[in-house]
Amino acid sequence: HALDTSLDASREEAETIIYDVVENALQKANLKPKDIDVLIVNCSLFSPTPSLCASVISKFQMRGDILSYNLSGMGCGASLLAMDLARRVLQTRKYGGRAMFVSTEIACSNLYHGNERSFLVQNTLFRLGGSAVVLSNRWSDGPRAWFKLLSTVRVQGTSEESYQCVYESEDKEGNRGVRLSKDIVKVAGKTMEKNLMTLGPKVLPLSELARIGISFGVRMTRKTLGLSRSKLYYPDFKRSIDHFCIHAGGKAVIDGIEKNLKLEKYHAEASRMTLYNFGNTSSSSVWYELEYIMEEQESNPLTKGHRVMQIGFGSGFKCTSGVW
Repeated sequence: HALDTSLDASREEAETIIYDVVENALQKANLKPKDIDVLIVNCSLFSPTPSLCASVISKFQMRGDILSYNLSGMGCGASLLAMDLARRVLQTRKYGGRAMFVSTEIACSNLYHGNERSFLVQNTLFRLGGSAVVLSNRWSDGPRAWFKLLSTVRVQGTSEESYQCVYESEDKEGNRGVRLSKDIVKVAGKTMEKNLMTLGPKVLPLSELARIGISFGVRMTRKTLGLSRSKLYYPDFKRSIDHFCIHAGGKAVIDGIEKNLKLEKYHAEASRMTLYNFGNTSSSSVWYELEYIMEEQESNPLTKGHRVMQIGFGSGFKCTSGVW
């Protein structure tokens, strides 16, 4: 059968996923739709009018004064960006509030129908999926919260190489798709390094920060004396992070981060199992991984007091992270 790429089919696909995850999130949080003060929906490739936010508000009959934001074109790192936006909006509310952020990607209407290899990768990796998360800064919600958000960091690449490595365009025959550059792994590595440099002082123990400081001091001293540069110390995030949710963008992405952060096999287990079972569900993948850690992982069981890091990558190019 021919694939239906019509607007109506895309809306139906979006509503099927979004309505289900929103309903499940409300049930698990024991909340009613009118309890939500802020709603954020992120979907990169499908941005209809009225917005997906308006669709959710209408379907669940949320309040008329709800603050709603629709994010598009921000790629696989958009869920953590939505989380950061939700946190910032909640912090402006005098008496606190509750925010829900919904993450999905509509794949069928955006499948590539040509033969150029750089475009075809998206067809083999991406799958349908979605997530909905409730964030609250109300004191009354503290005792029943599953996690406490400690920090969020976002880093945006500014080079032309970064901008072009994930790019929606048309091939020579006019087929629309998302082109993935061969430079994507290198660009992702650079942006992740900048992200972790910003995140490190917020989460690393003093012993690791001291090693970084000594390493930097030695390097600057050698530079002043005209000697060759010494290698900077790369911090061990395992000293402060117990679980890692690496965006399931592909085997090469997971392998690269596992190697750079010197992780154990069980640290990347949630990411590998998510990629194996669900494929790349875009920005929502880090929440599939967190659920795996909570409910299924036996090699590194989650216990009270553990810290969890989520790492996402998006077009532009950007790296986002969050620590719970």
